[in-house]
Amino acid sequence: MEEPQREPWIVGVSGASGTPYAAAVLRALLAAGESVDLVVSRAARLTLLDETGVSFRDGHWRDDLRSWLARGADGKPDTYLAALPDLSGDVVRCWRPGDLAAGPSSGSYRARGMLVVPASTAAVAGVALGLSKDLLQRAASVTLKERRPLVVVVRETPLAGQTLRQLVALDEAGAVVLPASPAFYAGASHIQDVVDFVAGRALDAAGVAHDLYRRWRGELGGGAARSAHHS
Repeated sequence: MEEPQREPWIVGVSGASGTPYAAAVLRALLAAGESVDLVVSRAARLTLLDETGVSFRDGHWRDDLRSWLARGADGKPDTYLAALPDLSGDVVRCWRPGDLAAGPSSGSYRARGMLVVPASTAAVAGVALGLSKDLLQRAASVTLKERRPLVVVVRETPLAGQTLRQLVALDEAGAVVLPASPAFYAGASHIQDVVDFVAGRALDAAGVAHDLYRRWRGELGGGAARSAHHS
């Protein structure tokens, strides 16, 4: 019997501040049994180093990814996190950001969709204008043209008019524009809770099951009760 073909989610990490959001999304995708194709831009590697101290190297990406996913929202190794997902085998593939011949650069490459998290204004502009300056932008453009789900977790404030117009263009092209705006009804008692809420909303938009945050149940006071329980 022929084995089912691999059909990953593509996760693009751009240079905006917010690498903990990307880590939370990656952990949840892998915990849900999804396979992942990862593209970490050159600028994102500088941000990752600054926010976590992790150097993301093409030749050692698996070890570096494991070290990154072991860190919490404060950039430090965190026992608050659940057990790390299995990174062995073909569950995760990592593509060089300048490799425009990589699998995700083609519409014929099987993929379920893409999440850009965090999305810098430069990444937003590149995708909205179809520039394809690197693999992240190209993969996002391919995702749009193939009518696959594209979730853009923009992380910038304030937003200039030009970026707002580009976000509208992405929305009109079929992308979900999801600002990294946490809510607090879920009962945040730890900085990781705030990060996980945004990551969970991104996964909701992609249609991926997770248990990253407490959903609204129409009951006032639930978030405060949860915070008191964890304090």
